[in-house]
Amino acid sequence: MNIVTLLPFILILGVMFMMSRSNKNRQRQALQMRESMQPGMGVRTIGGMYAAVKEIRDDTVLLEVSPGTHALYSKNAIQAVLETEEYERIVHGAPEELSPEDTVVPDDISSLTSEDDSKVDLGKSAADDAEEASEEEPEAAADETESDEDLAETDAQSKESKRKGDTDSK
Repeated sequence: MNIVTLLPFILILGVMFMMSRSNKNRQRQALQMRESMQPGMGVRTIGGMYAAVKEIRDDTVLLEVSPGTHALYSKNAIQAVLETEEYERIVHGAPEELSPEDTVVPDDISSLTSEDDSKVDLGKSAADDAEEASEEEPEAAADETESDEDLAETDAQSKESKRKGDTDSK
């Protein structure tokens, strides 16, 4: 037999061996983590629930979900055993030095940029509108009102013609 024909089979067997070895390592680490659980430690379940360990049995763990509320879980349902500080931070919130009351959130991005007062105002003020209105010629204002009246008359005629067309077709 030629070595070139056996090479793909050898590669496949090597990859399968490496994959099974890494899976065994992960399983061994998970077992060690679960064995290191002690009553009073914080844990996270595979469902994402955080709880404190109350009692450890052969295949199960009694967890205190909230004060006075206990639940029985399989040891395999424990995803992570947490350090005490991490568990307290997650369950009870951030420490006092990082409280939300001390955090200042700006209303707009301008407070994050320089303190320069050279802001550009792109909006019109009421004074600008009044000034523009006074600059318009009175004739232009009269033309606008006439055109508005023409539009209203045209609308009325089109509605009337539609009504006549509807009654004729019936």
